[in-house]
Amino acid sequence: MISKKLHEALNAQINAELWSAYLYLSMSLDAENKGLKGVANWFHIQFKEEQDHARILMNYVLSRDAEVKLAPIAEVRTSWKSALEMFKDTLEHEKKVTGLIHNLAAIAAEDKDYASSNMLVWFINEQVEEEENAREMIAAFDAVESNKFGLYMLDKELAARTYQVPSPLAAKEA
Repeated sequence: MISKKLHEALNAQINAELWSAYLYLSMSLDAENKGLKGVANWFHIQFKEEQDHARILMNYVLSRDAEVKLAPIAEVRTSWKSALEMFKDTLEHEKKVTGLIHNLAAIAAEDKDYASSNMLVWFINEQVEEEENAREMIAAFDAVESNKFGLYMLDKELAARTYQVPSPLAAKEA
């Protein structure tokens, strides 16, 4: 049994992950509209990952005999000046998500809910990776911002990114 406070926070996080998915879908569509198919691919994979993050949390809440409560998804931004701006927004967004995950971990620790604490370790590690990926993309796009050929090459590289099912879901599908 999870505490009421943690249950509410997990439901809020599920909805935050779905909002994140919606944001990244919007970025993907804007990049596609700008002819940046690689950037669109990168953000489309982010969209799928965020949906999976929500699913992992949903599975966990249900496994603890608690109810998942979905809320309406708030509107997201739909246009950015450049791919660089998208990645800068991504980093800021991921920092906020990191704070939300840390809050969940603090509640679980306060509750001495070791199962929830253990489950959240995966998310904590995932957020380190998410922020690092965004910083790397910012550095790459910053380096090629005024170089059209560089942008072309970087966009081609991003088009090769493939989707990986997160390990907590892969285990369920096996």
